[in-house]
Amino acid sequence: MQRHDEPVTLRRRSRTTAAVAVLLAAGLAVAGCSAGEGGSSNDRSSTQGLKGGSAAPEGGTAAPREGEQRSPAPAPDYLSTFALDVDTASYGYARRALAEGRLPDPATVRPEEFVNSFRPDYPRPSDNGFGVTVDGARAGRDGWSLVRVGLATRGADRKAERPPAALTFVVDVSGSMDEPGRLDLVKESLGLLADQLRDDDSIALVTFSDEAETRLPMTRVGDARGRIHEVVDALATSSSTNVEAGVRTGYDTAVEGHRKGATNRVVLLSDALANTGDTEAESILARIDEERREYGITLFGVGVGSEYGDDFMERLADKGDGQTTYVANSAQARKVFVDQLPTHVELRARDAKAQVAFDRRTVEKFRLIGYENREVADEDFRNDRVDGGEIGAGHTVTALYAVKTRPGATGAVATATVRWLDPRTRAPHERSGTVGTAALTGDIWADGHDSLQLTAIAAYFADALRGGDLPGAPSLRDLTNRAGAIADRSGSAVVRELADAIRRASGLLPPREGENPSGEGESRPGDPYS
Repeated sequence: MQRHDEPVTLRRRSRTTAAVAVLLAAGLAVAGCSAGEGGSSNDRSSTQGLKGGSAAPEGGTAAPREGEQRSPAPAPDYLSTFALDVDTASYGYARRALAEGRLPDPATVRPEEFVNSFRPDYPRPSDNGFGVTVDGARAGRDGWSLVRVGLATRGADRKAERPPAALTFVVDVSGSMDEPGRLDLVKESLGLLADQLRDDDSIALVTFSDEAETRLPMTRVGDARGRIHEVVDALATSSSTNVEAGVRTGYDTAVEGHRKGATNRVVLLSDALANTGDTEAESILARIDEERREYGITLFGVGVGSEYGDDFMERLADKGDGQTTYVANSAQARKVFVDQLPTHVELRARDAKAQVAFDRRTVEKFRLIGYENREVADEDFRNDRVDGGEIGAGHTVTALYAVKTRPGATGAVATATVRWLDPRTRAPHERSGTVGTAALTGDIWADGHDSLQLTAIAAYFADALRGGDLPGAPSLRDLTNRAGAIADRSGSAVVRELADAIRRASGLLPPREGENPSGEGESRPGDPYS
């Protein structure tokens, strides 16, 4: 994920290394704004249920199959390809830092994780895979718009049949976890989860400090809930932090207790402040990659603590085809371990990637906001040996683009295609959605655009924390007011928390160059990408 902003011209970055990818996002379903004329949601998009697909020629687009029609392939520099991501840890940790009166390190701010911490009410499919929604609106001056690609999977039914879960919890009990809000929060979370899982689910528990220990081998929950609670209640802090030993033993335990046909996952709960063993993580990453490929075991990282090894946890989760989140209090822990994890253990898609093709006849330049370390080479979009993201039930994924259209141009702007492997059969599938210039004529801050506005607010907020220069960016004070207005209309506590976080940041960050210090209604003029 992104670390530092760079100007983007017509050419997307030529980096050819692919990066891999919910699990969980802080939930919000505000009314979505229509794509409008010229835009397509799931109901109006050109959806394709492709099975298979030939290798992509130069330009990244596969040749059409017999009877299938496709638009002419765009030039390679008009393609944007990335692995899907549903992480939210960056936003959670930024809120924690701001609540303590300090700015987060810009290197830990990843806009896609801010955006994906909120769940627009996108249409969902009735099968596995994704519904695709593409919409947008005018933002700022000089032809700039925001184009949003929204993907959503079918929700989970707590009472419906699903594969059992085999979860190996790897718990950090090092000395640094003794701070309030760390091990005590982890114990509370595990206790809540033990009462939520089904009898046919399984749990194993590994702890680590300077060494690692298996406290509970893979055990069916059934009649063992009391035993699970006893093991959790007995957890206590020890000495140093050997994440390498914890992850190695955790994966050993997960492999030993591997259940065919189940969702096998390692859940790492830690402040990720490694100070013993292999603190550079390279051998850990190799081990995770090996087990992921052979056994399909994914990693879910849950960060805790006011000091948190964000980059370390992020790299582990990326290599383990997993996700990260961050919890700072009991309410957030309950959301993750009670409301979300028990229903999201079932995957809807494996190795999911998105490719957005912009039409050079209408688009002058574009920029994907975030997802920097999720980039995939355009030609690898249909290469199913290249890793993508693992996406669970009921998840949404949002990608936001700043797009400058050509003066007076009309017609198609972009086609967004998502490709994934069926979680059971591994058969590839694709679906697409489109948006045109007619959908981008309205002002993003006009009435009736709460869903798109919330996405924009989260992205602009993250970009400001990184010192970025997105076109049409309102002042932080203006963003605070806009988020507060949406919170008032929706009654959403999580949007109110966003408004509070932006307000705190506005008191810590200096005004941007050319920005009215009062901040009211100001947007930055000009074209930062010229």
